[in-house]
Amino acid sequence: MCAGVYLDDGYRDAVIDELYVHEERIAAPSYGFDAARVLAHALRARRTELAWAAGVVVLWVLAVPLTGGMFVMLVGPCLMLSLSGWLRGSSRQPPLYRRIPAFLLRWYGRLVLAFVLAGLVVAAFGFGDSEDSGGYGYGEGGTSGGFGGYDGYGDSGAFGQAGSFEPEDLFGPVAGSGLPFGGAGTAWGILALLGVLTTVVALRRGQFARILTGELSPQRFPNHAADPAERGTGVRFGRLARYLRVEQHAPLVMYSASQPFCGAGSPYQPWNLSVELRPRKGSTPEAIDNAKIIERIVPLVEALRIPSPHGSPQLAAAVRDRLRELRTDECVFLPVTGLTRRDQAPYDSAGFEAHRRGSVEEGGESRRHFLRIRVGGWNEEVVVTVFVRVHTQGGMLMLEVAPHVLLPVRKLFQDADRIAHRHRNNNWFGKVVWALTHTPRSFGDALATLGRGAVSGWKMLTGGNGGALPDGPARSVRELGSDWDASLFQDMDINRYLKSVQDRVTGGVRLALYEAGWQTDEFEQKIVNVGAGAVFIESAHGSTIGIGDKNHITTNNNGVAGRTGGAAGKSGNGNGSANGTGNDGGVRSGNT
Repeated sequence: MCAGVYLDDGYRDAVIDELYVHEERIAAPSYGFDAARVLAHALRARRTELAWAAGVVVLWVLAVPLTGGMFVMLVGPCLMLSLSGWLRGSSRQPPLYRRIPAFLLRWYGRLVLAFVLAGLVVAAFGFGDSEDSGGYGYGEGGTSGGFGGYDGYGDSGAFGQAGSFEPEDLFGPVAGSGLPFGGAGTAWGILALLGVLTTVVALRRGQFARILTGELSPQRFPNHAADPAERGTGVRFGRLARYLRVEQHAPLVMYSASQPFCGAGSPYQPWNLSVELRPRKGSTPEAIDNAKIIERIVPLVEALRIPSPHGSPQLAAAVRDRLRELRTDECVFLPVTGLTRRDQAPYDSAGFEAHRRGSVEEGGESRRHFLRIRVGGWNEEVVVTVFVRVHTQGGMLMLEVAPHVLLPVRKLFQDADRIAHRHRNNNWFGKVVWALTHTPRSFGDALATLGRGAVSGWKMLTGGNGGALPDGPARSVRELGSDWDASLFQDMDINRYLKSVQDRVTGGVRLALYEAGWQTDEFEQKIVNVGAGAVFIESAHGSTIGIGDKNHITTNNNGVAGRTGGAAGKSGNGNGSANGTGNDGGVRSGNT
């Protein structure tokens, strides 16, 4: 993610806007990364990018008077190339209404640029000059040709007789005008300035490649104290970094009502159920509360860290399943409404413990207590978080489970080391070709960079965010940097983590009920099969819904309620109805 701010200016701007410009917003929970360090590199990348952009714009502006205004001919096609990239967008498969205009504008810009460059080369080498001309750009009688008689593309006076093209038609007006370059010298001057711009573009790329392979390399990045991105970042960043490093990993989650789980990723089939608490025959039930149920769930979930018996301790220690790194903790979600300053949030241990004790049995709407279970796989590229909430009220037990998944970071960010290594180890010809192909867009990209920097600075000056009331996170920098999907291996691991955790959660609730002397038949009936892709909830005298693949839902009233995943629903002799949906695309129902 630190490398991503150097590769994607849109992502960099989003990080700065969320964590730096809107300083009133509390940071979203950060799973497996340090948001303050990402912000430090985003600010450093912006400063560096602004410096390069200013240099590029200055070169383009100075090139115009140095060539007598002829350098302006390159501005049009170069801006077309930059605009085509903006029209297409950053999506892998942009819609047709973006792709078609971008394609036409890109190729039109390329053709115009190729025409202008061809004219420059012809003029620079003097091809087509007549032997009796008194110098480049002069016809008979020493009169200057070119744009003097030009009145449109259809006028042959601008392009010679019968529409023929001569170099002096483009560069004749500047010949002998007293500028540093005259005639062929003007063409050579334009080519020389293009060479300088190409060198600047190449040097800029080389600097970012050195940062990616040096400071952000796997060898140097773990040394947090030696990271140059956090040095000289100013008082504002120092203050915000202290807030970020407390908020992002705290068990107390200050949230906005519109996005309570911001930072945890995308919801992955959340579910809930309720059961009646009935005494078990032959036993005297004990009072059961939320805390006791949570205490029974935690050991079962944490037992997933222990490898199965492998015959020897050495073989067990060799198991590298990411479930060994499973983490559990209790967290409290607290609305940010009511705070007048960002540092008033009770993140200290005493404040959190007070909120935990008050919320575990409260069952409130705004302050909520959760057991948080997290598994980070693929070097924290895939993060599965399961939030579990248990509440007893009115002789009923309610169980809420909200799984969330953070997908891998973008492929571009993952390939940062590979991209930088390829560039630094490329031959000189490949580097020159890369710089030449990216130079035409340098002017438009530089203007866009300076514009975005100006807009961000204006927001900071006029937004009044420093004195605004605290607000919850609007976006998570981890979610902003996530890809759209996961590989098949990663998807298989996500399902395995979720099925394992959810099975232990439901098993813990069942054991807590049984050990306290309460019936578990209804609970077991409603939790039919957690391991088949979801949780299936069933009622003996009502509607039944099943979501997932190849699941079976049954009742005890002499009928088969429904079956999904390949067969139609069957009917029996009961009095309820059932509906099942599966990944085979069908919806089956049966009356029981």
